[in-house]
Amino acid sequence: MKIGEVAKQTGLSVKSIRYYHDIGLVCGERNEAGYRVYRHQDIEALKFVHQCRDLGFSLEDCKSLLGLKGNESRNAEDVKQLTQTHLAYVEEQINKLQQLRAQLHHMVTLCQGGEQPHCAIIDSLSHEDHDTDDDKCQKDQSLHDAGSECCAKNLK
Repeated sequence: MKIGEVAKQTGLSVKSIRYYHDIGLVCGERNEAGYRVYRHQDIEALKFVHQCRDLGFSLEDCKSLLGLKGNESRNAEDVKQLTQTHLAYVEEQINKLQQLRAQLHHMVTLCQGGEQPHCAIIDSLSHEDHDTDDDKCQKDQSLHDAGSECCAKNLK
């Protein structure tokens, strides 16, 4: 089967399929005309890689999982370990995104908006301050106590 049809069947782009071929992940054979031709097992491997990529596995992990899939005497613990490592990475990324969300939410609540030139978001971005949310709340409360117009409105 030619690469265009393989793309339709797998949901991958032709560019991705070519890339996977070039890096040796899933390789179709070349026919006499030089076109890549993919067999049923190649298509199944590409579908498997697509599923792995949808779950966020790296290409290196995809290669390992594909090798384990093809190994009838594989040890399921190896698959589990690889997946647990990936899960830990995903959980770490989620934690970082939650922290990022909290920081952005905090900055938005500090800014009064409107037509005035002063913007608490710009001020916040101008400082290399990477305090925790608790530290920021304490600083904001002290600004509030000092009568800061920006924080007084938003901390009520």
